[in-house]
Amino acid sequence: MDPQKPNEQHVRPDGVTDETVAAVGKVSEALETIERARGHLYDFHQLTGHADLLLGEAADALEEAGHAATAQQLRDELVGRNVVEGRWTFQLVEEFDDGYWSAFREADKRIRDELQGGKRHLFEAEMKESRRTHGRRHHEARPIQGA
Repeated sequence: MDPQKPNEQHVRPDGVTDETVAAVGKVSEALETIERARGHLYDFHQLTGHADLLLGEAADALEEAGHAATAQQLRDELVGRNVVEGRWTFQLVEEFDDGYWSAFREADKRIRDELQGGKRHLFEAEMKESRRTHGRRHHEARPIQGA
């Protein structure tokens, strides 16, 4: 395998136009943005859960400090409360993953399969080919065998 030549998985199939590669690249870029949003959703899930645990500890501390009524009010109003109607954040994560995120991933794969022979990141692979210094170390198209 010549490290100066891209892997076949990153070579455009015959008949695929520049416009198609660019359009499919936009779909993939949109998916990458959704992946980032999903990460933030998981951050929200974990941060909200951690805050709820801290709030429970705060209620315990208030009670130990002689403020039983205030501690109980905090427990009744906020500890364990749904973040949206009928749902904790784990339920939001599950609905997002099972619905929008899964549909988005399926659409991205279907479009790549139909229009690019299933090949991923063709836009980026071609950008790499156009930007790297061919024949120069650390500018190879792919890893050097055994390196």
